Amino acid sequence: QVQLVQSGGGSVQAGGSLRLSCTAVGYIPTRMCMGWFRQAPGKEREGVAVSYNDGGSTWYADSVKGRFTISQDNAKNTMYLQMNSLKPEDTAMYYCAAVFFRGYCSEISSEYNYWGQGTQVTVSS
Repeated sequence: QVQLVQSGGGSVQAGGSLRLSCTAVGYIPTRMCMGWFRQAPGKEREGVAVSYNDGGSTWYADSVKGRFTISQDNAKNTMYLQMNSLKPEDTAMYYCAAVFFRGYCSEISSEYNYWGQGTQVTVSS
């Protein structure tokens, strides 16, 4: 079993930055997809950024490209989401997620079966 523990998030003004962390605890396979997803009130959960755990392959939603960066520290079993130039529309509950690698890393939330507890990000204008 893989447990994901999130930290970070909070409130910031537009243009500001935040960093989210997600630490994997338990059995960590050598090949795993990890990603960040978010869900705003009244909206479906959407993919934000996804990474194969070798850090060599990443995907970003168009809405965050150039502003968010996903990274991993495999020595610490920790994944990060650095969020810069935040906008009010980035306000949402953010979740980290993981799934054992099966040939590709999807940006679809239903493909992931391990989830963090979620952390709120609020961006004010």
